[in-house]
Amino acid sequence: MKTKIFRSEERGHANHGWLKTYHSFSFASWYNPERMHFGKLRVMNDDEIAGGTGFGTHPHENMEIITIPIEGALEHKDSMGNHGVISAGEVQIMSAGTGIEHSEYNHNKDQSGKFLQLWIFPEKDDVEPRYDQKKFDINDMQNRFLQLVGPGPADEGLWIYQQAYISITNLNQGRKVSYTMKNHKNGVFLFLIEGSVEINHQDLKRRDAIEITETDKIEISAKQESRILLIEVPLH
Repeated sequence: MKTKIFRSEERGHANHGWLKTYHSFSFASWYNPERMHFGKLRVMNDDEIAGGTGFGTHPHENMEIITIPIEGALEHKDSMGNHGVISAGEVQIMSAGTGIEHSEYNHNKDQSGKFLQLWIFPEKDDVEPRYDQKKFDINDMQNRFLQLVGPGPADEGLWIYQQAYISITNLNQGRKVSYTMKNHKNGVFLFLIEGSVEINHQDLKRRDAIEITETDKIEISAKQESRILLIEVPLH
């Protein structure tokens, strides 16, 4: 097993007033040539959006975009006619394909919202754009990994145009959980949303991340109540 830890304070950061954001990979005005992507994972943004504000209509193409609310609710509108709100416990995917325009706003006027957004390179370009969202049962992610996103319609959760898997767990203090790779040639980007865990004799704290390669299985021990997002992606 090979690992590389990225501490929360090493991420890029921008404060736009209405938006406070942290970037795990080069994004917008933050550029780090050593932090461009991890395999097919291009973007991992940790956003806090002020009440009633958000991103106006803007375009995307040939990217798989996954949005995971942590607190609050996010309102989505797009050029395909989709209009929905996702809250904590729900996940949204958008395959931009040949091109799509959308807007994202904090649905609540009186409180900020916190959201994670991932961009993953697709395995094929210029597909027909598509949108979907799904609510998950928090009990299904207690002390076990629940798959949120997979590579096909027959997989658990939502699906995208890439051989990638996104899973989440809420781990009680003192508990252990293991994750078996879907493909041993893939790598894992593990992001600790909350808590404190140990992986491969290394400690991670809130908002730290670790890149893991060359393994078939990952063992995780919770030192505190923890929430873990795990992203398995092709490396090449």
